Amino acid sequence: MFKEFNIDNLENSRNDLELLLTSSKEKIDELLKIEEKSYENFVKPYEEVGESIGDFVTPIFHIDSVKNSEITQKVYEECLPLISNYETEISQNDNIYRSLKDIQDNSNISLNDIQKKVLENEIRDFKLSGCHLNNEKKETLKELNLKLSELSHKFSQNLLNATNAYEMIIEDFEDVKEIPKSDLELASFEEDGKIKYKFTLQMPSYLAYITYGTSREKREEIYKAYTTRAPENGKIIEEILKLKDEMVKILGFKNYASYSLATKMAKDEQDVVSFLEELALKAKNRALEEIDELKEYAKEDGISDIKSFDLSYYSEKLKKEKYDLDEEFYRPYFEQDSVLNGFFNFLNEVFNIKFTKTEASAWDKNAKVYDISEDGKTIARIFIDLEARKEKRGGAWMNNWHSYYIDKDGQEHLPTAYIVCNFPQSSDTTPSLLRHSDVVTLFHEMGHALHHLLSKVPEAMVSGISGVAWDVVEFPSQFLEYFAYDKEVLKLFAKHYETKEILSDEAIDKIIKAKNFQSSLATLRQVEFALFDFKLHQKLYTSEEKIQILLDGIREKYAAITPPSYNKFQNGFSHIFGGGYAAGYYSYKWAEVLSADAFYMFIDSGKVLNKELAIKYKDTILKNGGSKDMDKLFYELTSRNPSVDSLLKIDGIIS
Repeated sequence: MFKEFNIDNLENSRNDLELLLTSSKEKIDELLKIEEKSYENFVKPYEEVGESIGDFVTPIFHIDSVKNSEITQKVYEECLPLISNYETEISQNDNIYRSLKDIQDNSNISLNDIQKKVLENEIRDFKLSGCHLNNEKKETLKELNLKLSELSHKFSQNLLNATNAYEMIIEDFEDVKEIPKSDLELASFEEDGKIKYKFTLQMPSYLAYITYGTSREKREEIYKAYTTRAPENGKIIEEILKLKDEMVKILGFKNYASYSLATKMAKDEQDVVSFLEELALKAKNRALEEIDELKEYAKEDGISDIKSFDLSYYSEKLKKEKYDLDEEFYRPYFEQDSVLNGFFNFLNEVFNIKFTKTEASAWDKNAKVYDISEDGKTIARIFIDLEARKEKRGGAWMNNWHSYYIDKDGQEHLPTAYIVCNFPQSSDTTPSLLRHSDVVTLFHEMGHALHHLLSKVPEAMVSGISGVAWDVVEFPSQFLEYFAYDKEVLKLFAKHYETKEILSDEAIDKIIKAKNFQSSLATLRQVEFALFDFKLHQKLYTSEEKIQILLDGIREKYAAITPPSYNKFQNGFSHIFGGGYAAGYYSYKWAEVLSADAFYMFIDSGKVLNKELAIKYKDTILKNGGSKDMDKLFYELTSRNPSVDSLLKIDGIIS
């Protein structure tokens, strides 16, 4: 039923991939020979060729992110040119394009809406790939795509190498005395008969010191190490921007931003800029009040010139004082297994889906595998890998492996996906104890996963997250986050791992009250990132200096506090230089408007655990995947257009 995760033959992947791609080309050539092409005899088998390639390639690229080694890097670098060249060749094949166009023109009356959507998307993407261009330009695009893929991977690898290369050793207990016990246990080691403490740039370790580290000097040291990682990425960014600009000019676009919007819900560049500026305008005054409050608080500690490396430390102290909220108090209540099991119970209660642990193979002993069933029938599989490791790329993400679809023979294929996070590690003496923010992250990534796994769209190209516009793909993930602040939901899994005591109403109320602590600052920070990304792709910036001037100008206008000049945030901005968010980082806020407005349906119903509404959301948004535009699905769900004010209200920025 499900394909096992197996990379035993990893080192031979290049040869296997070459054979697969050769076979795939031959199958497509055979399809192109069909005289009377139809959706069933051409598009369906063509779609299945793409699925078979994704089936093979996804684990190879995935293992490089979660168990990075010299072997995985070598295999990745061997396979990348093969898959990049293949994808470019296929996407520029004018015969496939014309075949799809003919089917669209000749069979339009007999096609259903989902099939029409498949053809609409595919034909658009062929045009965006340059299938209409002459051979010389196609060859240039092929070279550009390969170079961009290689540079993107190099950017991410540099960041991982830099993250793993740094450690800060502390010998004086005074410098770590405020750090929570569970974090301190993970940091401590014995050397020369003395207990010392090691902090790294792995996110759980970095957060532990930047948030609780007593020594201001050490906080700056680790902050500086984090914000100056991979300086060589500066030159890679220059090259990426140059190649992207060259690529879109060949395709007839004035800049990369307009090219990016061709596949998104936002209609034009000004819509995006105006949206972000509106958010900034509505959040800035409150954000300045929040930073002033923090400055006044820090003065009590003798800090008259609060800096970026002080923000987490004093924000945590201020939050604790204002809301009597101690993050460390909560962590024993959020033991990883307890959270997962309770989370599954919640999902069963609202969406009528059941998670059953299976002994299927994965890539690490800490990666768990679950089959998902609905009404007693197995419908999907999910791999969940939550703990930080040195060989794992930072951050958290969902990656789809297989899509749900029904093949040309009527056979049903079930979807699979991975969730990867970097939560605190377990040790021999202590299980993995999460922060509430980690719980929120888990809900977020599961929102993405369910969007893919609960699809019932029979066409793979628009099933699950496939075919979903990038600026609304965050809607289901952000929507699910809101439930991580609901009292009834938290009581399903917030149990002390030793005493089994359920987290009290009073303690949960503190989490809920503190939810919007510094929410305006957080909004401004996201706007800063999004505007930088979008403006960076509106014209060609040719040097590190010019890129820095752009970022500095945005910070001057929108940032509530200016970071130190050594902060080279852009060199670690993997979302846009190592991932798929170039000229699309605004999507987080754009989609958040949908998620906030949709969640208000539950609030207005008077019951957040509203099963009837949850099933409607599942049937309308999740099951339809990318088969309809999200603005249409949203209207089907809510009978209204989304409002920015819903987001501002839910974040406490306006009342």
